[in-house]
Amino acid sequence: MVEIYFKILGSSSSGNAAVLRTGESTILIDAGLSCKKLHFLLKQEGIEIEELDAVFLTHEHNDHSAGIRGLSKYGHLPIYANQDTVQAIQAKLPRRPNWKIFETGSPFSFRSFKIHPFSVPHDAYDPVGFYFEWGKEDLFDPPSSLAWVTDLGYVPALVKERIRQAKILVVEANHCSKMLEDDNKRPWSLKQRIRGRHGHLSNQSTFELLESIENNCWEKIFLMHLSKDCNDVNVVRDRFSSLTGQGERFSTYVVDPSTAETIGV
Repeated sequence: MVEIYFKILGSSSSGNAAVLRTGESTILIDAGLSCKKLHFLLKQEGIEIEELDAVFLTHEHNDHSAGIRGLSKYGHLPIYANQDTVQAIQAKLPRRPNWKIFETGSPFSFRSFKIHPFSVPHDAYDPVGFYFEWGKEDLFDPPSSLAWVTDLGYVPALVKERIRQAKILVVEANHCSKMLEDDNKRPWSLKQRIRGRHGHLSNQSTFELLESIENNCWEKIFLMHLSKDCNDVNVVRDRFSSLTGQGERFSTYVVDPSTAETIGV
């Protein structure tokens, strides 16, 4: 039986990244932590950074791409991003990584993965979510899938369909609307950006989204990209504990923004 290993390494506005390992491939989804930090966190999981086969980037914001500066010294390591994301990141880099450019909306293959990059509404150049498929109609290597959907202000129909299909769903629950409203650190303009159609999903928006999806394929849900100031792990756990199917058809986990620890709902 092919072992699937998935671990979120960082999950907040300070940095987002996850490692996915299937039978023959080890990939990084986003690289929003320094290369040094990624090296340390991967080592804790028993993975050397040299073992990475590829990196997949959703968009250019620093909390998703900060590690590319350091990773660019691994000349063999392919880094997949679309053209606009590459241009935005490359402008800040002293050297050129081994960029592999995909087109948003066009599926492509990497080793055992089929990857579907889809457009998401966020205030970046050409932000995407990813839907990864792997495995065969085979007892020892059954088909599986993962959707990575962070950084979006609302959920278009195509994104909703990708969310529905995924066996492992990673989706943001960025902020508690009341905590954001009461926050003293953020100016009104930033609050408007966060709440806007190209900002981030609130706990309630994500809850309503998941409740609205019928015939879903979920086995595990990870709620990530929580704001350190405007959200709270226990608030999210309480909200999602009543999600239809939670604990019966699938398990739900909240990713702590301070430790990246996954906590069951």
